[in-house]
Amino acid sequence: MPLVKVGMLKGKSPQYRKEILDCIHKGLTDSLGIEDWDRFQRIIEYDKDDFEFPSFKSDSFMIIELTLFPGRTAEQKGQAIEAITSSLNSRLSIDPSDVFILINEPPLENWGMGGKQKA
Repeated sequence: MPLVKVGMLKGKSPQYRKEILDCIHKGLTDSLGIEDWDRFQRIIEYDKDDFEFPSFKSDSFMIIELTLFPGRTAEQKGQAIEAITSSLNSRLSIDPSDVFILINEPPLENWGMGGKQKA
């Protein structure tokens, strides 16, 4: 059950934003084997004054935070990063240098689902 949060500049169309989420989801299904229904994703858009990044990045720059159950291998995580970045590049022409991905793996005791602690 990956939780996906994308931070990006405001101004992209609803179709463009949906395509971003689709690219990320496909990368996760292909690399981590998650189920197709397992989509817990959100995009948070920022005004230019509220989203600071290096001047050599374009306005397509985004930060993608993936929160995963622990247990994936380094290879699986690397494959997810590569698959997501490649998909964003091929489907939306987002330069790979404009994609920053962070993977968090909180312990299972930090997950609550349906009113129950996961661990």
